[in-house]
Amino acid sequence: MICDVCKTNEASVFLTQIVDGKMQKVNLCDSCAKAKGVDDPTGFALADLLLGLGAAQEIERGSGSAQRCPGCGFSQADFKKTGRLGCAQCYETFAEGLNSLLKAMHKGTHHTGKVPARIALSIERETALKTLQRDLQKAVADENYETAAQIRDQLRQLETSNEA
Repeated sequence: MICDVCKTNEASVFLTQIVDGKMQKVNLCDSCAKAKGVDDPTGFALADLLLGLGAAQEIERGSGSAQRCPGCGFSQADFKKTGRLGCAQCYETFAEGLNSLLKAMHKGTHHTGKVPARIALSIERETALKTLQRDLQKAVADENYETAAQIRDQLRQLETSNEA
């Protein structure tokens, strides 16, 4: 099998990743694997593993490689080496490049995991209220008053069921 990067040497390193349910394979020769840092696990970029070769460089260009987190001093290079961020403030500092990376790694960028059963219903109602309020504002802004009236009625019904 031929290397996918140089297209001349025989591949000896085989990487497989699944993105959006589709399997992608990358075949590398020894020299390309070393150039990409595959032989040294600490030098291999997590973004490259998850999004394909060259993805970490795109993230670097998007957020600036000289940028450092004011909270912990972590840089984009530190993230590439370790595959981890230094602190919670890093998510804000490197948000531009991380957003696409997180969307590719996970199903979304918001937590949708388990919650205590006692508050699950109230969280669901709050979310529905916020969504309806946002839809109502959009309908009024678009001067779609018939839809706005329907949404208003749904809001009132949901609010009265919350009080009961």
